[in-house]
Order: sequence, then C-alpha cells, then structure tokens
Amino acid sequence: MGNTLLTERDGALVVLTLNRPEKLNALNAELLGELDVSLAALAADPSIACAILTGSGDKAFAAGADIAAMLDMSTEQARHFSELGHRICSRIERAPFPVVGAVNGFALGGGCELALACDFLYASNKAKLGQPEVNLGIIPGFGGTQRLARRVGIARARELCYTGDTIGADEALRIGLVNAVVPHAELLGKVKDVAAKIAKKGPLAIAQCKRALFSGEGVPLDTANALETQAFAMLFGTADRREGMAAFVEKRAAAFEGR
Repeated sequence: MGNTLLTERDGALVVLTLNRPEKLNALNAELLGELDVSLAALAADPSIACAILTGSGDKAFAAGADIAAMLDMSTEQARHFSELGHRICSRIERAPFPVVGAVNGFALGGGCELALACDFLYASNKAKLGQPEVNLGIIPGFGGTQRLARRVGIARARELCYTGDTIGADEALRIGLVNAVVPHAELLGKVKDVAAKIAKKGPLAIAQCKRALFSGEGVPLDTANALETQAFAMLFGTADRREGMAAFVEKRAAAFEGR
C-alpha cells in the first residue's frame, strides 16, 4: 500500500489520517483502497477501543472525491466506485468501536459522506461541509442522501443536496450535523481527549451500545427495544460486567479486559 492513509496507534486508540494534502485529501482509488483495508484490519483487532478519522494539513478533512479521476468513468466504473465508498462507510458504522470524526477543514461530497458515517463529529471553526454533487451533474454516491437525512432531517438534507450549498461549522452545529465546534488548533487534542474517555469504558458495553443504536435506527420501536434487551442481558454474562459492578461497589476504578 502507499502513504495516502496515515495510521497512528496510541494504546487502544488509533488515528486514521487521510493524507493527500496537496489535493485537499481528495478521495481517489488508492486512498479509498487503503482505508478499506485498514478499517477491515482494525475491526478484527479486539484491542482497539476507539478510532479517530481526520485529514492531513490545515485545509481539508476531504474536499470530496477526486474529480479528475472520475472524469472518464463509465457507468459500470461509477457503480464500482460508489460500491467501494458504501463499503467503507459501512465498515465505519459497523466497527465494534466508535469512530469519531475530526473535521479539520473542507468536508465536501465524498468527504462529507465519510464524516457522516462516523459515530459523531467535532469540527474545527474553519470547517466547511456540504454535498455539492449536483453542481457536477451527479448526486452523492457514498450514502450522502441517506445518512444526511438521518442526521439532520429530510428537509435540511433536501435543501443541502438540491442547492449544493456549503455551510460553515456554526451552521453545521445548529442543524445537528456536528456535535461541537472547536478552535482549529485545539480540534485533534479535543477529539483525542474524548476518545481516551471512551477507551476507559467497558469495551464490550461500548460495542453493544453502538450496535443497538445503529441497528435500532429506522426500525419500529418495539423491535429496537428488543435488540436493546438482548444486548443488555448478554452483557450480564461477561467478566467486564462483573468487574464494572464490583468496582462501583468497592469505590475503585474498573479494570476492563474486554471479556
């Protein structure tokens, strides 16, 4: 593999950095391929507690797909490209650990779609987000029409997808697209602090919480509640549950082992 994706490991935390700063981290086949392989490997590693997804440089998370590389795509090639993007976003959503997005600049088109697949987002005050694909005569192809609507509501998603408008960090916060806006220089440090906080919790509990939230979205409430009950009961058979409750009673920090 190349170096279009940087991976930094710090104990149970991993930072994935999209690394094409000279192209504003535009998503080409090489970068997406590296991200696909890396996410698959991380999902199989039980020692990972939380991941952070961000972009290199001071200007962009990912300014979108690489338009120059898409210029001569056939219909079939476009389908395969879309399927690759969908697979990567699904890996982010289905990872057994949270993936937190640190949106450090432009997150447009495919970049916004990658961000939307993250569990939640913190944005630099310099961030700009949007789905401008209609300006190119196409639509979002990595799940943007669907995840954006689930994140901000159907009316806001229609407005952003139809107009192709780019919005700033404060507006993204106002409509619920991002969870917080952080001064640019403090963004990664803030997200690392949150990731470290998550890493101290019971990893099996975090994984089941993520699964219940993801699987329960869009299904009838009774079905979603049944999924929660199943996960809740299953955790009572784990050593982590016994350790967590014993630690609470004994007024000490829990030492979770993920089993």
